[in-house]
Amino acid sequence: MILSRYSIQQSTIQGAGKGLFLQERVKKGSIMVVPDAINRILTLDELNTYPKDSLEQDSSVRWFENYYTVNLEWTDECYINHSFDCNGIWHLGFIFAARDIEAGEEMTIDYRFIIPEGEAMPFLDGASGQPIIGYSWKEIMAKSMEQVQRALF
Repeated sequence: MILSRYSIQQSTIQGAGKGLFLQERVKKGSIMVVPDAINRILTLDELNTYPKDSLEQDSSVRWFENYYTVNLEWTDECYINHSFDCNGIWHLGFIFAARDIEAGEEMTIDYRFIIPEGEAMPFLDGASGQPIIGYSWKEIMAKSMEQVQRALF
């Protein structure tokens, strides 16, 4: 569930399609997104029983270790685009503001936190042109906890 008022518009990120834009200022450290309607968690092996182009695969997000949530309803969170220089911190399904965010800014997260370890996204980072490759679970926890702590204190 997205806690701030927002709109869905054309993304400012080259090739990204639509993006989620905040309609109000958000202070650094604030929680912007909270998990909701998590009905089932799949292991990576269970998720991989679905075809690569399936809705289940396309709507999955890494939750913890090798477990994934699947939201077939494609809520508006799916419009949060990737950036290595993101303004949102993904931590266990919550998204915190990495810095003060002004009204009108597009919300972004680093997809390396939500895809399988070692998996590359089928597109490159829009700003750097670098591949987006999933972190290990230990990297995710260490990096996201450090980022959240910096945002809060």
